[in-house]
Amino acid sequence: MLAKEQISEAFKLLQDRICKALENEDGSGKFKEDNWKREEGGGGRTRIIQDGNVIEKGGVLYSAVHGPIPDFLKNNIEPTTNNEQPTTTFYATGVSIVIHPSNPMVPIIHMNVRYFEMSNGVWWFGGGIDLTPHYVDEEDAKFFHSALKQSCDKHNPNYYKEFKKWADDYFFIKHRNETRGVGGIFFDKLTQTDSVTKEQLFDFVIEVGNTFAPTYTKLMNKNKSKSFDENNKQWQLLRRGRYVEFNLIYDLGTKFGLESNGRVESILMSLPKMAGWEYDYSPKPNSSEEKTLSFLKKGISWS
Repeated sequence: MLAKEQISEAFKLLQDRICKALENEDGSGKFKEDNWKREEGGGGRTRIIQDGNVIEKGGVLYSAVHGPIPDFLKNNIEPTTNNEQPTTTFYATGVSIVIHPSNPMVPIIHMNVRYFEMSNGVWWFGGGIDLTPHYVDEEDAKFFHSALKQSCDKHNPNYYKEFKKWADDYFFIKHRNETRGVGGIFFDKLTQTDSVTKEQLFDFVIEVGNTFAPTYTKLMNKNKSKSFDENNKQWQLLRRGRYVEFNLIYDLGTKFGLESNGRVESILMSLPKMAGWEYDYSPKPNSSEEKTLSFLKKGISWS
């Protein structure tokens, strides 16, 4: 059966491919690598790109951490016996990406692919990609979702519909009653069944990872030269503020990283270089900003 070390090595190579593609499209920005170790076990490679031609701040992170399972996870994933938790360890590896562009016409993007296993034999895959435009371009949203659907359909005709709904529900800012962006796909705790093997699930996860670079670099190329004004930049800061709210309040990856004693700088690399909040903001009627807000809802068919 596929070993955790093989999965981890594939994720390292995925990080390499994505960083190269982003550097090529940006044209000037270069990733700086920061290798780190976790006291309880494992570590990772944090790669950050800043102040490029297109990317203001972005990160492509690889990690493989292990050790005693954190207390906050035990009640969620392990059965109790006589009110006692069995002693066990975990191994988690993955690649996480967030890109914040300078031009407000280029969307923010996030991707994560991950693998988790415990010493008792329980394991699963998770991940997803979602797009957060500052200004929703319907053509771009359809292109993005079409690429994800094609990747899903290669592995299971039900994946896209199921995982798109999961993304709509997950990437939802409840206290704002709006989605973080135009969604994408999200999945978690995918494990072997009678109809799918571990190797097949791994192939799907790598497929998702490989979809990232060609899809996002095309959106970068299309939008990076579009003109914008100060009003657009101020709106960008407000939308980044919404992004910060979601990541700090709801994001499970942030929660896992912080509560498992992960490296704080790497965990919070998802936050933009600058963001903004304005009291009781309302967009002007019939403006591009108002139009964008009208698209931030669940259940829109983009494919």
